[in-house]
Amino acid sequence: MADGMARALWERYEPVHDLVYFAPQAHRAAEALGLRGYWMGYFALRAAPLGPVSPAVVTSGFYVFHPARVARALPDAWGYAAPERVLAAREEAMDAAMTWLYGPEVTGSAEFTEAADLAWEASAAADTTGRVLAAANQALERPSRPTARLWQAVTTLREHRGDGHVAVLVGQGIGPVEAMVLKAAAGESDAELLREIRKWEPGDWTAAGARLRERGLLAEDGSLTESGVAARAEVEARTDAAAESPWRALGPDRSARLATLLDPLARAVADSDLLPPGNPVGLPPRSTPVGD
Repeated sequence: MADGMARALWERYEPVHDLVYFAPQAHRAAEALGLRGYWMGYFALRAAPLGPVSPAVVTSGFYVFHPARVARALPDAWGYAAPERVLAAREEAMDAAMTWLYGPEVTGSAEFTEAADLAWEASAAADTTGRVLAAANQALERPSRPTARLWQAVTTLREHRGDGHVAVLVGQGIGPVEAMVLKAAAGESDAELLREIRKWEPGDWTAAGARLRERGLLAEDGSLTESGVAARAEVEARTDAAAESPWRALGPDRSARLATLLDPLARAVADSDLLPPGNPVGLPPRSTPVGD
């Protein structure tokens, strides 16, 4: 497996997945289901593959959200729309969003279908042992439309990587707030934005910073120490390593081909201004030139 392939693919499939959070078609779908407000839509659309789960399950799996943020949305969302309805609406919304953003000429092209099929093959090969969100998405039926098939495939791959990332954080003793503080200190996301959207109080953030300083990972000015830089690099390297199984299965040549096919789709999302400033999804600047 070529070095950096897991990260190169993540950098390209993450923006495509993120359409479910920021595309207007997703917001309209949530409203049509009767879901109240952005966050109820967010949690229902993302958690629906798990079934009508409790707030505690979603808080655990999503990792970085304050329990109160989740509890304001779930389980109430399932009273407005059962997970099966949410999943159907999600698929329709992503088909509409991709067709709108990329254009029917792109979504109807042979290259787009090739990307959908390669991504689906990779997602089906992902080892979901111990990865609950990935397993729930992987178990969904293969969509017939290339748009929905591509989006669902990259979502399985994204949750596969995310589940592995959470496992690495737990193994390194880095809690939800500490993980966000480290990410902000690395300059990859806006600290205040992360704290507010995940509904943590300023005191929670301050306490997490104090714990990181005690471990020698954070300096008094809030920047990463040399040990902090090394710790974050270790977390990212272990996350990349844990995300390799789909790309080992697909092989280096076809993985690189998928990266090439996803590249303009990811760039279109980045250029669309759909993603809000402050980088709430935490995607770092592109570092791996596969497909460029």
